Amino acid sequence: MTIKDVADYCGVSVSTVSRVLNNHPDVREEVRVQVMEAVKTLHYVPNAAARDLVKTTNDSLGLVVRGAGNPFYTPIIHAIEKAVEAAGYELVLHQITTEDDELDDVAQLTRSKRLNGLILLGGRFNYTKEEVKLIDIPFVCCTFANNFGTIDATDFSSVSIGDRAEAYRAVRHLIKQGHRKIAVLTSSTNDRSISELRYNGYLDALKDAGIEPDEGLVMQCGRFDMGSAYEITRQLSRERQDFTALFAISDTLAIAAMKALHDEGRRVPEDCSVIAIDGIDMSLYTIPTLTTLTQPKEELGTRSVSILTDILSGKGGHMHERLGTVLREGGTVCPVQDFTS
Repeated sequence: MTIKDVADYCGVSVSTVSRVLNNHPDVREEVRVQVMEAVKTLHYVPNAAARDLVKTTNDSLGLVVRGAGNPFYTPIIHAIEKAVEAAGYELVLHQITTEDDELDDVAQLTRSKRLNGLILLGGRFNYTKEEVKLIDIPFVCCTFANNFGTIDATDFSSVSIGDRAEAYRAVRHLIKQGHRKIAVLTSSTNDRSISELRYNGYLDALKDAGIEPDEGLVMQCGRFDMGSAYEITRQLSRERQDFTALFAISDTLAIAAMKALHDEGRRVPEDCSVIAIDGIDMSLYTIPTLTTLTQPKEELGTRSVSILTDILSGKGGHMHERLGTVLREGGTVCPVQDFTS
């Protein structure tokens, strides 16, 4: 696929396509949109590497962010940007939706840009050996560890929290407050990703406390969507009045759940305690302030860059780091109340 193919597809000149791809201002907006849609449809990858042959060194690191609208990623991205600049590299940032597959985009990105290394932020947890053959440069998984994949641990690096262990810790915090009827709000219980890991941590905590899991207290909203989390929590509140606590696998889901509980006339934490994981800025402004396990967001970013640059400079090899969280005591957890009083 060449630039001429794109031009023929759009019915414009090669020079017009070139001006669009190089962000020249002297192109009508409707033509710009037409060309960019054609680029996407035809899967055309501009040969930036060829244009950059005058460069004698390759000093760029790629950052692919899956789920760009997730507020949890913002401070991580900023930390990565600062660390990459401090290390003397240029950052190539590429953002995709949660519906996109980052490995497809990585294949195009590594062809179109001259990258030394790559950081994948918020990717899938189930890469296979065959899939990562597309990546011929060192890469680090940031915030995830490919728990359900088949890649050899010596072929990539990762920096994340222990999602299952931290979920266990969150639920144990509720149990220590006397709660035994604990609902869980997750995207899915078997998505081979973060939801499944944190749900399993919830089950581990119940088992160790001798609490029989109650399938009726498991809420699956299907995706990390606050609207869905709100609706399913309202539904559970109408059907069940016996649960005294709720563990949400993320702050955003917890915030939606708190609104649902309020709208159903249930007070947080007096009628239902709520705890989550992440520590996004938004959760500081709920009423009451959300109790959550705060991830070390800046450290996740800087360590990812440090590991990658050490690999590139020959100072280190692939490694896998698990960082801890900090319990931020908000106002959404209290000892279990007697519902019969």
